Amino acid sequence: MSVDIHQEKLLILDFGSQYTQLIARRVRELKVYCEIHPFNRSIDFIKKFKPQGIILSGGPASVYDEGAPTLVREVLDLNIPILGICYGMQILAHSLDGVVTKAPKREYGRALIKVKKESLLFRGLEQEQPAWMSHGDRIEKLPDGFITIAYSNNSPHAAIQHSKRPFYGVQFHPEVIHTPKGSDILRNFAFLICKCRGLWTMKSFIESTINEIRSLVNNNQVICAVSGGVDSTVTAVLIHHAINERLKCVFVNNGVLRKGEAEKVVSVFKNNFKINLSYVNEEMRFLEKLKNVTDPEEKRKIIGNEFIYVFEDYARKISGIDFLAQGTLYPDVIESVSFKGPSATIKSHHNVGGLPEKMNLKLIEPLRELFKDEVRELGKELGIENEILWRQPFPGPGLAIRILGGVTPERLHILREADDIVVTEMKKTGWYWKVWQSFAVLLPVKTVGVMGDERTYENVIAIRVVESKDGMTADWVNLPYDLLGHIANRIINEVTGVNRVVYDVSSKPPSTIEWE
Repeated sequence: MSVDIHQEKLLILDFGSQYTQLIARRVRELKVYCEIHPFNRSIDFIKKFKPQGIILSGGPASVYDEGAPTLVREVLDLNIPILGICYGMQILAHSLDGVVTKAPKREYGRALIKVKKESLLFRGLEQEQPAWMSHGDRIEKLPDGFITIAYSNNSPHAAIQHSKRPFYGVQFHPEVIHTPKGSDILRNFAFLICKCRGLWTMKSFIESTINEIRSLVNNNQVICAVSGGVDSTVTAVLIHHAINERLKCVFVNNGVLRKGEAEKVVSVFKNNFKINLSYVNEEMRFLEKLKNVTDPEEKRKIIGNEFIYVFEDYARKISGIDFLAQGTLYPDVIESVSFKGPSATIKSHHNVGGLPEKMNLKLIEPLRELFKDEVRELGKELGIENEILWRQPFPGPGLAIRILGGVTPERLHILREADDIVVTEMKKTGWYWKVWQSFAVLLPVKTVGVMGDERTYENVIAIRVVESKDGMTADWVNLPYDLLGHIANRIINEVTGVNRVVYDVSSKPPSTIEWE
């Protein structure tokens, strides 16, 4: 008997918190399916979604601000369990006629939470536990029917619940790692309060997604854009499981690939998968479009548009192709469009924000709601080798966004050679498999140097190495000095046109992983 992974699910209403995606990650880790949607989704949408519970995220606003995000009041009449987090708790209280005011002292960082009333939310946890606070407001007067179940020195109502209805709220953030027992609190909400069972496994995801693809595609054919990276490879293998030979994979050389990339991708598909792969060399077409373009957003949109045009040209040559498959992930969507809530667009991804408004092909994006580590877990379940699954992410716009400024054949050659040295040395020392990403960036500046007793005025290469779990946040890696020195020495000595190498020691946020 097949399992419907969407039979049990939680709905996360986003009020603009920088941590909203972390809530989804923690819930997914419990093997409970969830989706993030804007705070102002209609009551009809919520009823149709049929969640077993609703989580109200935090947010930067104050409930008494003009134009502050509000809660759809009808949600409170559904008798569905609700957990408000930070602003989510405040808007829950405010909506039920509680009083929220500016706190005498802003509470940010580590705090000690003390449980004062027995509650399902804290079942099995210690009476005192550390938690992460980030708020300037607090509840002064609880709504009727609510009781305080935990407090801190600065928050008299650090956690609350209704005495009869399944409404809960916490002033702290259980989703961040700085709240050690936060996952247990979310687990209690999901399992004890919402009665979820944890049906959302990768095995059930595969079964459900394959059925959805078959139903959507029917007897038509699909072309899949592959890059050789984890996301597009897993997408191709998953769709191939669903429709077999009706999948046509296309690898496009867009002219901004790494050294030897095209040959490697063709080899991987030929030697590892029995999937039809066509190699399309459009190097000059893309480089001509990128000529004299320096704005990173414009680069992304040009590449995104041109990709689609190439695929549409290819599809016209084959009858029965109506669908284009892509390896779009959740972080791509989150960073490209702000429909998930009152949060800012960071940058367009070539396969999301960079798509043309009108397309002749319908999109299939089976990984659109997954994070990178979930994709790797999915790939493992599909039998894909670790060497492919643990390959570092490479952006769709390729080296175009690792060359700051104009993209030319000469500058591409410099970056390819430098980047190849970085990757080679990282693999040789084993560091490649320990970090999230490691790559070179060509900067739009030249500096004075001395080579062979002669003055030089040449390019600067930046090395970027970060560790991360899902690409949403990242920290720079403290590589051994001798490794950094060896990489820098090789680049300067072996790559003509470079006389200086620097190391990027910024984290995300405030920086992004890629420079553009």
